Amino acid sequence: MGKTTWTDERVEQLKTLWGAGKTAAEIAKDLGEGLTRNAVIGKAHRLGLSGRVTPIQKKIDKPLPPESKDLLAKNGGISLLELTEKTCRYPYGDPQKSGFHFCGGDAIPGVPYCGQHAEVSYQRSARKFTINENTDFDTNKEGDALAELDDAVSV
Repeated sequence: MGKTTWTDERVEQLKTLWGAGKTAAEIAKDLGEGLTRNAVIGKAHRLGLSGRVTPIQKKIDKPLPPESKDLLAKNGGISLLELTEKTCRYPYGDPQKSGFHFCGGDAIPGVPYCGQHAEVSYQRSARKFTINENTDFDTNKEGDALAELDDAVSV
């Protein structure tokens, strides 16, 4: 790898492109001469240009879904020491601050959350599939078990 020289002209071009909101990869491509994305990021950081908002820099608190707010208002929550296998473990607040608690509602058997929080916490599969229950899996046969399973599943 050769060393890239940051001329005054290239630094000005970097500042302009960075200010225009271009990504580091786009800037590296525009500046050329084998310049990498990481070299652009490093130079921008050293120049103090890294002040633009990125998803990593800015943490946005997501509002609770309406049904979660209703459940919280009804229940009031419980502490960590009050949790059991039958209580909802959906957390509220920052664990490092006072006022942190858990939902405490009735948990669905086999799930750590109540119905409302399970709905919020788990994603449903976008793919719908069915399994042919009439497929006979030959456990004594040598071969690819995954291929047999693929044959049984239809999308």
